[in-house]
Amino acid sequence: MRARIRAGDQEAFGALYEQYARPVYNHAYRLTGDWSAAEEVLSETFLAAWRTRRAVEPEGDSLRPWLLGIATNKARNASRGIGRRLAFLARRPVPELVADIADAAAGRVDDAR
Repeated sequence: MRARIRAGDQEAFGALYEQYARPVYNHAYRLTGDWSAAEEVLSETFLAAWRTRRAVEPEGDSLRPWLLGIATNKARNASRGIGRRLAFLARRPVPELVADIADAAAGRVDDAR
């Protein structure tokens, strides 16, 4: 299977996904603590695995450590990205509150009837 993945065989890569998607997702969830972030890490992990499939050694045991290593890096990158966004938002001035005009608008609609 490793040789087929390395050669770009989509069916072999699909089988790899079927075999390891759940463990990679669970690992990503443990690292991020967020379901949607774990889904994003899962998809980025397999995209990166496809792009770097030639790095797969033709001989060896499980591909799980390779995939979990990619997932760990993707989860760390996601956490850093969240931290940067929060730091950016913390530096932004707080917007001024805008008066709620809903009651006035509803009153005008009622008056027009």
